[in-house]
Amino acid sequence: MRVPLSWLGEFVDLEPGTTPEEVHAALVSVGLEEEDVHTFEISGPVVVGEVLAFEEEPQTNGKTIRWCEVRVAPEGQSAADGGGDVRGIVCGARNFFPGDKVVVTLPGAVLPGPFPIAARKTYGHVSDGMIASARELGLGEDHDGILRLTTLGLDPEVGTDAVSLLGLDDAAVEVNVTPDRGYAFSIRGVAREYSHATGAAFRDPADAVPVSAVADHPSGFSVTIDDTAPIRGNVGASVFVTRVVRDVDATRPTPAWMIARLKLAGMRSISLIVDITNYVMLELGQPIHGYDLDKVSGGIVVRRAKPGETLVTLDDQTRKLDPEDLLITDDSGAIGLAGVMGGAATEIGADTRNVLIEAANFDPVSIARTARRHKLPSEASKRFERGVDPQVAVAAAARVVQLLEQLAGGHADELGSLLDASQAADAIHLPEGYISSLIGVDYTDDEVRAALAEIGGTVTETADGLLVVPPTWRPDLRDKADLAEEVARIVGYDRIPSILPVAPPGRGLTREQRLRRAVAQTLADNGSTEVLSFPFTSEAQNDLFGSAEAGPVPAVRLANALDATAPYLRTSLLPGLLDAAKRNLARGLVDLRVYELGTVFRPSEGSIGSESLPPGAALPSSDILAGLNAGIPAQPRHLAGLVVGNVVDKQPGMTAAPAGLVDALDMVRQTAAAVGVTVDPVQSSHQALHPGRTARLVARAADGSETPVGYAGELLPALAHELDLPRVVAVFELDLDALIAVAPADIIAGVIAGFPAATQDLSLVVGQDVPAGDVLRAVREGAGSLLEDIRLVDDYRGTGLPDGHKSLTFALRFRAADRTLTAAEASEAKLAGSARAGDLFGATIRE
Repeated sequence: MRVPLSWLGEFVDLEPGTTPEEVHAALVSVGLEEEDVHTFEISGPVVVGEVLAFEEEPQTNGKTIRWCEVRVAPEGQSAADGGGDVRGIVCGARNFFPGDKVVVTLPGAVLPGPFPIAARKTYGHVSDGMIASARELGLGEDHDGILRLTTLGLDPEVGTDAVSLLGLDDAAVEVNVTPDRGYAFSIRGVAREYSHATGAAFRDPADAVPVSAVADHPSGFSVTIDDTAPIRGNVGASVFVTRVVRDVDATRPTPAWMIARLKLAGMRSISLIVDITNYVMLELGQPIHGYDLDKVSGGIVVRRAKPGETLVTLDDQTRKLDPEDLLITDDSGAIGLAGVMGGAATEIGADTRNVLIEAANFDPVSIARTARRHKLPSEASKRFERGVDPQVAVAAAARVVQLLEQLAGGHADELGSLLDASQAADAIHLPEGYISSLIGVDYTDDEVRAALAEIGGTVTETADGLLVVPPTWRPDLRDKADLAEEVARIVGYDRIPSILPVAPPGRGLTREQRLRRAVAQTLADNGSTEVLSFPFTSEAQNDLFGSAEAGPVPAVRLANALDATAPYLRTSLLPGLLDAAKRNLARGLVDLRVYELGTVFRPSEGSIGSESLPPGAALPSSDILAGLNAGIPAQPRHLAGLVVGNVVDKQPGMTAAPAGLVDALDMVRQTAAAVGVTVDPVQSSHQALHPGRTARLVARAADGSETPVGYAGELLPALAHELDLPRVVAVFELDLDALIAVAPADIIAGVIAGFPAATQDLSLVVGQDVPAGDVLRAVREGAGSLLEDIRLVDDYRGTGLPDGHKSLTFALRFRAADRTLTAAEASEAKLAGSARAGDLFGATIRE
């Protein structure tokens, strides 16, 4: 919400010289968030000038300029910049005439941009200033011609300061309004908050409307509330006020002060009648809609949309309506989307003479759903969905009538109506001492009563505390905790002590949390960078990476996706990593080692789909909620990594080391070590990965059991090319929850060996189709407990071997915990491993 200071000062006392920063500080002290300060960014001499004469001069470029003689100060007096009273100015616009009063920016002035003004030679003349348009002054977007002050209804003296004349010396403070404080979306609400913060006198603008304009509304205009499908039992409209103003002149200009205030408040000037309705909305917080009465057929009926019904809204878009949409209708059909946007059929235009004013109070949930359903946020819906004071509608309608009479020359008609079915807020019981015990401050009874009365509450004493009826503009106050918050902020947050709570013993991170953090820290310590990606992806990406087998995989489709090209929740983390790699490579970061730790979504047969969701019109029962919770898809935590580019850059005396599958497996081993588990790669396949460079990852627990936990490999070169990635992209993905599940309860460091090791090599000849990893596991199993470590060091295929065979050489390290091994013991263990490989795969020792 943007609040012009001059406007704020009409309803609350501002000390002379109060700065926007001081207003911000005051509002922050009562809980509003500071955002920004807005000004017109104009300085220097900007004055009212009178065009005395001009000559039109065609140019060689086809453009015609005017060489103007402009008076910028009373005759014989110096101008605001110290120069003469008559200036020669070059102007390219052609919409002004001799005798017109215009805005002249003299040398030394600075316009928004910043755009400094100086005397300069152009088109063969020295232009001593500039005649400004509305856009150049920051008043609007009109740049087709010069701003003629007569179009604003102004006829000031030549030389008058145009900045103050047009309200361009004002400033606005912007505050962020939280969803529970919709009343602050008005000058009225912010002025009240400033009064709370500073103690300055507050004058309610709703009370300033003339009594004659709000008293004894005649009933003559037909209005019917026909809501047969209320949401959550709340009827769509609880208040509906109509007033009629006749004989308005819609062509009259909007006053300059109103244009300036609307601009500072973040709204553009459209036309006088529309500007008045917007002005009142900003002033009182009550959205107003005006209809061309002559285009309305019969009376007004407020109802829900019928199946298949449509409405052309003011933005000339045809909206297909939903049965939940609340409509404003007449005998011809829908003429407005209630609380969101009016219809084009009854739009106010330059030929409008009679205006029907609507000020209503609509159900917040209904308006919020309609605005989101049609992706049509508006200033009106923004206020209605947060809650509008139901008792301000009458005053707001009367304020519009007042301004239409004053500015548009209209006169109020007796025709109108008032329907008020709003209900008084329920009284809240506030037990004695409750606020002090909750906030931790010893508030006196007088402080509590004064604070609650200051926010507009009606306070009644009871035997055991207070009974408080919240004001009509605070629908967010529903229980005693809300009242405690109000007392805390009105009395002052500085009264609340800063005490560091003592953590209860026996709590802290769970085992799973500690291990997940250990994994993330280990990867980061070893040179990897953690990234976060959106959990949304396409069906094709899920099918490609969500399973090692080709074909569709079950996935959750979003009912209202942010991106139509990515309407599914991810079943794998790899699509997000690939997008991150593509984005970084496009920015010149060609060497990447990244990982992501996050959830994936794996729906099962009984998962809830959008077709299974209960209607939103009523609160679901506990059984339905339990069923919904039971149907939430499984969301295991996965860990995925990606390596591309070089792991070692080229440098003097050293060649570059390109990344590959080995580096991805290295990240897997780091992860496994962090949780105390051994993970072995097993040759496998995956539809998205290189057929010869893909491994299934198997976790080996201390008891020897094995659990599949993921896969690693290099991306298919064709797929990498399709994604604009390098030919070699190494990736892995682990089910981190499954990995942690097989991890030991405590990670214990190994015992430092006290006896020397015995090392031996073993070369085995096996068929080329036998995976080396399977042979390694067989040797390890057969060698027994004396084998401390085994690594594959060579894979030979060539001369000296039978056709279709290969030689695998393993480096083995043996050690005993209680003695020094002999060579015979080590050889015996090695041969036992060889024998086990021979039994399983027909392996023979290579001579």
